Amino acid sequence: MDKEGTLLAINSTYENITGVEGKQVLGIKCLHALRCDFCMKNCPVMTEWEDLTPQTVEANILNRNREKVFVNLTLAPLMGENNTIQGAIETITPSGGGPLDEVAGHVLGLGELVGRSPQVRKIFSMTPSIAQTDSPVLLTGETGTGKDMLAEEIHNESDRDGPFVKVNCGALPDPLLESELFGHNKNAFPGADQTKQGRLRMAHGGTLFITEIGDLPMRLQTKLLAYMDNHVVRPMGSTKGVRTDVRIMAASNTDLEEAVRNKTFRQDLLYRLNVIRLHLPPLRERGEDLLLLQDHFLKMFQLRYKKKVERFSKNVDNLLKSYVFPGNIRELRNLIEYAVNFCDTPVIRMRHLPGYILHGHGLPKNLVTSPDQHPHTPGEVRMARPERWEDVQRKMILEALVKTGGRKQQTAELLGWGRSTLWRKMKHFGIE
Repeated sequence: MDKEGTLLAINSTYENITGVEGKQVLGIKCLHALRCDFCMKNCPVMTEWEDLTPQTVEANILNRNREKVFVNLTLAPLMGENNTIQGAIETITPSGGGPLDEVAGHVLGLGELVGRSPQVRKIFSMTPSIAQTDSPVLLTGETGTGKDMLAEEIHNESDRDGPFVKVNCGALPDPLLESELFGHNKNAFPGADQTKQGRLRMAHGGTLFITEIGDLPMRLQTKLLAYMDNHVVRPMGSTKGVRTDVRIMAASNTDLEEAVRNKTFRQDLLYRLNVIRLHLPPLRERGEDLLLLQDHFLKMFQLRYKKKVERFSKNVDNLLKSYVFPGNIRELRNLIEYAVNFCDTPVIRMRHLPGYILHGHGLPKNLVTSPDQHPHTPGEVRMARPERWEDVQRKMILEALVKTGGRKQQTAELLGWGRSTLWRKMKHFGIE
């Protein structure tokens, strides 16, 4: 690889170990080709070669089936004239441990999803075989449990060469939703000044992922059921159908069986979607996965924001263990992103957390009087329902603007965004 970690040449052993063809990874970063845990542990390539000596470590890499495999990894710099680094050579040797999903107690990974609780391990073990079918998949679970990521990983593991297309039924009104799904012809309705393809046609050869399927109006449920039976798309304002090859996956955070009983969801559509059903458990039921996810997100945002934040304080650990996380993994991820953004020490302390997490009950009293946390009224801390992420993000922007004296360029850098992203979010939140 070159000194930045871009792969220039590999051998057949890499292909045998990972199951990935060499031509698919040449020209991309080693970080993405090996997907190795050492990348987040002071890898010389990631830390700009502060130490020029070769390094040998025990590590884990992800193979094509998203299984983590034990390896011995050696990384050495290739030096040129004047003792300058021209590139690096890396060797990996299987250490005989085998895939981690076969080793009790180890972390299992599927893309950005990680865990080792029995429910999660079962889902991860089923994913490769599910990916190789074209059967509909229904993902259930509370909001923020990772349904979107799991759906995309199933698509990525499949042999489908078409795109992964997503549509949210709860985010669009009925007429617009029909157009988004099935498309429309020009002049099909007032304002339709041009033909629109629709996402069922955009996803040809790939996967259409329908989130919040329980919010789909009954009329469109009937139309979707007809498509799943014959795979023919009928755009609005058209008498002709277009045949497409699309795998349907859907997700819901509500009880669809209850919706059937309430006659707000078609029973035959539920049967059609329910060929393969995966339920993602809430974070509060995943035991030690909370600590694994904390560490996973901390490393992710360390790298993204180039912050030397090493760990959580004991009080923060205790607080997170006590918190029920109604927003599940998404809430934990957003909380840690917020904390890393505003942490000015190597340790994340209570004062670095968003304020809403401290306003509820169920928190151990030893945390209430700790000097590590925000000042608040003495007595039991009450945990109210958490704020929406939009509210937390608005506070992040305001606090960053205060820290930088209103300088937008510095504010964008502090938040890890581009200036245009900051400007757009400020406009969205009405921040003058």
